[in-house]
Amino acid sequence: MTHYADSPLHPADAASPADERREPTPGVPGVGRLVGLDLARGLAVFGMYAVHVGPAPGQDGVIGYLMELAQGRSSALFAVLAGFAVALITGRRTPKTGLAGRQAVAKVIIRAVILIALGTALTLTGTPVVPILAFYGLFFLLVLPLYRLGTKPLALIAVGWALVGPQLLYALKPVVGGRVFLSYGQADGPVSLFFTGGYPALTWVPFVIAGMAVARCDLAATAVRIRLALTGVALAVTGYGGSWLAVRLVPGAAEAVRKAEQGSGVPSMSSVSPDSIGIFGDAPAGMLAAAPHSEATLSIVAATGVAILVITTCLAAVDAFPRLRRLAKPVIAVGSMSLTAYVYHIVAIWLLNTEGQTASPLYILLGFIASVTILATIWSRFFQRGPLEWLMGRATGVARRIQ
Repeated sequence: MTHYADSPLHPADAASPADERREPTPGVPGVGRLVGLDLARGLAVFGMYAVHVGPAPGQDGVIGYLMELAQGRSSALFAVLAGFAVALITGRRTPKTGLAGRQAVAKVIIRAVILIALGTALTLTGTPVVPILAFYGLFFLLVLPLYRLGTKPLALIAVGWALVGPQLLYALKPVVGGRVFLSYGQADGPVSLFFTGGYPALTWVPFVIAGMAVARCDLAATAVRIRLALTGVALAVTGYGGSWLAVRLVPGAAEAVRKAEQGSGVPSMSSVSPDSIGIFGDAPAGMLAAAPHSEATLSIVAATGVAILVITTCLAAVDAFPRLRRLAKPVIAVGSMSLTAYVYHIVAIWLLNTEGQTASPLYILLGFIASVTILATIWSRFFQRGPLEWLMGRATGVARRIQ
């Protein structure tokens, strides 16, 4: 199976209030909220590993259900967290202005360029994974002009983009071509990054903008967290429930979606199809599907809702249950160096030469999770940042020279 590479981007060089880096203190809400973000990143890393090196999804039992649950949602969660990264770098609740603002913008641009270069390099390794790093770099550049906006304008733009982007991409299909999964080792070009690749910017940027909107909220306030959680539930129900109803009520939709799923779906290693379910399918009815990576509006709405719910749950749990911080420390350690964990698993797949496998036994997935958890836990005992996070911080530190 061709896999989608879900990339966590931890804002190692983000300037944030001091209390957001402290350990959570019982009875003092909010001081562990960035720890909660690291917990969400760690869970997303494990979901990413499940997609890339785990057993085949859809099989009977709990394992099959968990593998199916990770499909598409891990990448959406990372995209929403990427919005957090932009907000943290540019000033989370109060956007930076003046010299600080110019330096923050430069940091985001440097980060984006590095991600594009690193993503291209990982793609050239020829692993059976579609790396998202180059796409992420483009996302950062596209949302940067919005960094001074508040929660409501960002939320409205995210909603509008989710409504218009998929329809526009479908309309552009005769011009830009259908969805193309490049041969292994072949780098993505601009058309792929914007329109036809595994994570086309035209339909993935709403995730990042939604993350920026959430980051602008007062995440220390219990009422805000409750509203965000309810919003996540509402979006998930609207997306998945709306798709379920539409496919059954719109004449011919169910048959069109079934044919799209059977005809291509997520392409396998041995057969790369130019089309897949959703807006890249031949029938417009495919746009009603909320399947993972369908790139349809309902899919974007549903996956955004799940991501917001996971993030708010992690933030609240770290504050409400101080012992969770200690029990989940290994997962949080992985999340704190999620970029390193991402590159680690791509390199490991390359070295293990898994090409040709459509799915892996469960023990391989457990081995990946155990190895990255042990390495991250040991590393975090001696260093505050992961190795790649440290290098990213050094590279973006050049922005401080701007006068």
